[in-house]
Amino acid sequence: MAGIFDEGRMMRVLEGCVPEGETVTAGVHGVTLQINQKKTSVFDVYVGLTGSSLLVAECEERQYLNGFYRVPDLRKAVAEDLGTCIPLAQIEKCEIKKGIMGAVNCSITLRDGSFLKLQLPKRGGLGGGMPHHGEYRERIIERLSSLHG
Repeated sequence: MAGIFDEGRMMRVLEGCVPEGETVTAGVHGVTLQINQKKTSVFDVYVGLTGSSLLVAECEERQYLNGFYRVPDLRKAVAEDLGTCIPLAQIEKCEIKKGIMGAVNCSITLRDGSFLKLQLPKRGGLGGGMPHHGEYRERIIERLSSLHG
């Protein structure tokens, strides 16, 4: 798991999601909390920002909560459930709330009714592998806060 807290690796993963002609301006490690208000899921993701898009990409195999146990999801269906590039213009509203231990929860509703809840932790892991986490996290929060709600 320590490998997911590598800023260089994160940027390479996010660059694979960037729309043509744009660049990643911020990227952090985050966690999904819920997808489409139907599924409670938890998996590690990289959350990035370009001039016109929010990027969300898996950084390891995701898991669904099933009762008391985490059950691996082997479908690898990110595009079906979540997408990796969300145009900021498609975000209807984004509610930002304080989470536990300094984390921030972002509840994002898209114009088509899709829903995504992300958590952006205060720190980017141990060992200094994500030296720009705090700066990038604030940039992402600021941009999402400016969107419709």
